[in-house]
Amino acid sequence: MTDRFAKLQLPDSDEVINLPMYKPTLGHEVIDIRTLLSKGVFTYDPGFMATASCESEITFIDGDKGQLLYRGYNIDALAEKADFIEVAYLLVYGKLPTTQERTDFSLKINKHTMVHEQMRTFFNGFRRDAHPMAIMVGVVGALSSFYHDALDITKPEDCEISALRMIAKIPTIAAMCYRYSVGHPFVYPRNEMGYAENFLNMMFSMPSEDSKPDPILVNAMERIFILHADHEQNASTSTVRLAGSSGANPFACIAAGIACLWGPAHGGA
Repeated sequence: MTDRFAKLQLPDSDEVINLPMYKPTLGHEVIDIRTLLSKGVFTYDPGFMATASCESEITFIDGDKGQLLYRGYNIDALAEKADFIEVAYLLVYGKLPTTQERTDFSLKINKHTMVHEQMRTFFNGFRRDAHPMAIMVGVVGALSSFYHDALDITKPEDCEISALRMIAKIPTIAAMCYRYSVGHPFVYPRNEMGYAENFLNMMFSMPSEDSKPDPILVNAMERIFILHADHEQNASTSTVRLAGSSGANPFACIAAGIACLWGPAHGGA
């Protein structure tokens, strides 16, 4: 509840409409305009320039100040002191993991880094010159046909296992998309490697050579993953939420978000 209200008077009406105002922990105050529909009017805000579509405790961004917070933690501190597995745990569960929690979470991720072997043949349906993002959209969406045992979004345990599968499998799929586009053989994940190291190994190693990614590049990729882990209500996030509002399965929703990320006005990946 709130005791603060914005007052709005429409043309040709003597009625004063009281719109509740709420003050968030961070950021601008918001005005709840849901009652306007009963007055026969909508708001008009193309691009969500001044609209919050949900309440969230995950990420806060102030672009003008260069501020990015995950669950209240400054991105500078996380990039300096945490690795991506710890940040992923923070985003999913709302707190940084203990040493044991991090170990257990990492083991869960490693358990799911492989993709179904039939997905290798799925790639053969794409032209060799297909854009990697085109392949990515199709393959991520197809995950729901391989892992349909936990797609009920009304069950927290299904949401959790789907999230873990996507955190684990998307680097594998991204590497497969890239290697398919350049004609290189797929490289299986190696669970003795860290998250960023494993991704770079799947992307650039060759079966004919026994090598490991450069630690400097691994450290840089770790920071890149952390910085891009979540970006509040951007275009692809909004796309995923819109798709999810229909009850669609998580893999289909993420595929929709990837399609949005592909656009030149967003990531242009």
